[in-house]
Amino acid sequence: MSLLTTDEYKAIAAGLTFPTQAFIDGSFRPAISGKTFDTLNPATGAVLAKVAACGAEDVDFAVGKARDAFEDGRWSRLHPKARKEALIKLAKLIERNACELAVMESLDSGKTIYDCELVDVPETVNCLTWHAELIDKIYDQVAPASDNHIALVVREPVGVVGLVLPWNFPLLMLAWKIGPALAAGCSIIVKPALETSLTALRVAELAMEAGIPAGVFNVVPGGGAEVGEPIGRHMDIDAVSFTGSTATGRRFLQYAGESNLKEVTLEMGGKNPAVVLDDAENLDRVAAHIVNGAFWNMGENCSAASRLIVQKGVKEDLLQRIFAHAREWPMGDPLDPVNRVGALVSKAHFDKVASYLSSDKKAGGPKVLMGGKAAAGFVEPTILEAARDAKQVREEIFGPVLSVLTVDSFDEAIALANDTDYGLAASIFTANVKKAIRGARAIRAGTVTVNSFGEGDISTPFGGFKQSGFGGRDNGIHAHDQYTQIKTIWVDLADDGDEAVA
Repeated sequence: MSLLTTDEYKAIAAGLTFPTQAFIDGSFRPAISGKTFDTLNPATGAVLAKVAACGAEDVDFAVGKARDAFEDGRWSRLHPKARKEALIKLAKLIERNACELAVMESLDSGKTIYDCELVDVPETVNCLTWHAELIDKIYDQVAPASDNHIALVVREPVGVVGLVLPWNFPLLMLAWKIGPALAAGCSIIVKPALETSLTALRVAELAMEAGIPAGVFNVVPGGGAEVGEPIGRHMDIDAVSFTGSTATGRRFLQYAGESNLKEVTLEMGGKNPAVVLDDAENLDRVAAHIVNGAFWNMGENCSAASRLIVQKGVKEDLLQRIFAHAREWPMGDPLDPVNRVGALVSKAHFDKVASYLSSDKKAGGPKVLMGGKAAAGFVEPTILEAARDAKQVREEIFGPVLSVLTVDSFDEAIALANDTDYGLAASIFTANVKKAIRGARAIRAGTVTVNSFGEGDISTPFGGFKQSGFGGRDNGIHAHDQYTQIKTIWVDLADDGDEAVA
């Protein structure tokens, strides 16, 4: 996909009509209360639209329509081939409307059009297509039994599912969840993040055009207390899949425990290490991976490489190369395709990230090696050298801030990598294959990349250890486990005169 010019993107932006109402039972409708909230352009502070501010009564209405759709089988019992065709058509419609969705995403989130056009929209299409193609390729099983029995082990859709999205990858995280949920035959209630509701609403509209029946795909915008908690506590929602902060994830476990014990899958925060050993080859390439891992999507990424753990023998050489690559990441207007760093998603989040850049150096605060400036919603890519117990090293900043830590040995590096409450992702750079495998096995994280930064791809499961994850994985065949129940069907074949053998 090729990029347009800034003027062309601004012309598309000027012509956009934003979806502003909840999407329930196949049509747009206002919140029952009539309330709205402003959704802002983080780069300018301008109001883009007034979006329906839904509440518990809207959640009840959406769940009722989703339950009707699930129970009458209009989607849940549709032939797998027909579900596959509808999801593939949805993917094609997203691809056909790629520029519109990319610009809408950039305006609503502050993400650069570079990322929206080249990463988010194409990966959204790829994700939906992949899960669609998997629908008629996941086989059930027959367990070993006696000659007088057949034991079938089958998957069934779990039912009505609440999908609670983060604001950092609105389109892509939507795809990560609706792909396997719809493939399984579930009906869904999507709660987009308050800051970024627009593209989820537009995709729901496209889903109707693709032939996904009314009541199957519902989007209920609104705040966490007003919509998220009612989803978590609802007695007629069978499962919730949540991506977001660890603090909010804990609440969904509490809601499930206090309601119907619905199944809960959580993909949460990270403080991810990039370990560079002194035998790492091609430090220039290593530096490029580190910069991408730390500053991609303004560091608003749960798998961001936010801790550089480097062996002292290569530290200075590596840092000089990192500084050089970081200069290739210009910051500015998100609709200018030259820029790689856009605006942080909200004033509140900007203030939080900026607070990590100010410290009392006399009291042992971090040393700024590069960047460190923050103004008007934008934070420069920043590299700090900090003590191991500093908040910049311990806490998830969720901004373009990389902390540098120096170690003497492989064992010290691995111990430091694991010295965190999180365990989502990690990287290790070394030319020694034994150290690479030993390190990858020893680091307590859901994804460990060797000599690269990344998250795998759509075929590999993504999720975390410790306080980074709970209950399942996104991506890959494993993602379908969130949205299905396993049932045993035991068939007795014995004649009346035969002795049944259990």
